[in-house]
Amino acid sequence: MKKSSANLAVLGLKLLTSFCLAAIFAAGASGQGQQHYNSPLYAPRTYDPSQNQTTGLPKALEKVGIEQKLNEQLPLDVEFKDENGNKVRLGEYFGKNRPVILAFVYYECPMLCNEVLNGLTGSLKGVSLDAGKDFDVVAISFDARENDVPDLAKNKKASYVKRYERLGTENGWHFLTGTQDAIDAVTKAAGFGYQWDERTQQFAHAGGIMIATSEGKLSKYMYGIDYAPLDLKLGLLDSSQGKIGSAVDQLMLYCFHYDPATGTYGFAILRAMRIAAVITMLGIGAMLFVFWRRNKGRKTV
Repeated sequence: MKKSSANLAVLGLKLLTSFCLAAIFAAGASGQGQQHYNSPLYAPRTYDPSQNQTTGLPKALEKVGIEQKLNEQLPLDVEFKDENGNKVRLGEYFGKNRPVILAFVYYECPMLCNEVLNGLTGSLKGVSLDAGKDFDVVAISFDARENDVPDLAKNKKASYVKRYERLGTENGWHFLTGTQDAIDAVTKAAGFGYQWDERTQQFAHAGGIMIATSEGKLSKYMYGIDYAPLDLKLGLLDSSQGKIGSAVDQLMLYCFHYDPATGTYGFAILRAMRIAAVITMLGIGAMLFVFWRRNKGRKTV
């Protein structure tokens, strides 16, 4: 009986140590998504030259940025074309009890848009959740000219579904095009600023993604072109309001705090300490119960 009690105590200590180590490791991983934050191109705000700000950016970039509009309602009644050329309402991709990842790109972008989609797809491959089951990905072109280019969005979708490498998830990826009015309605609601540059004949825009709830309300912003898989998963879990993920996933979410300024999750030390204290108390309670049963057995004999 003494050996059993000792084994139980050792097991409890191992569980507590493993939990703390896992949380610390995850906290370090979540910080990887902050590497682009110091660049004004990826910062969560718009740079307005009228405010006498000195950014050192070309004129085309001075009004480009991402303004956070947390809890803002997206205009779900706006119409777009899907990758097959069919008219769809934005709201058709919501209301399925799962969050939606929103990416503003344009499909003929020579560099940054591809990096955003590449970074997103690479991160999603490191997340245990599946597109089409646990969340949806909606890419919206902010180039109205692409609304009249056949198969452009279709080919883009095929490319990223192939890159994602998960069978049966093609219904979770959506590549839309639209008129200028439709584009303006959604980008304004999301706080996404972009501008056409005549000199380079390209759009100037920031890099980043947003996560919206199933009701179409903006919940999380993540900046740059690299998104730590842990941050992305926690953002999806948080935005799902507990409707996706396991009990362990929800426990991890409790231990991390979302920082809107950086678009990443940080380790919530006080929450973790509370959980560690509960685990410790449970371990002590189990040991006391075992000792009580052993002493009771002796008295009976």
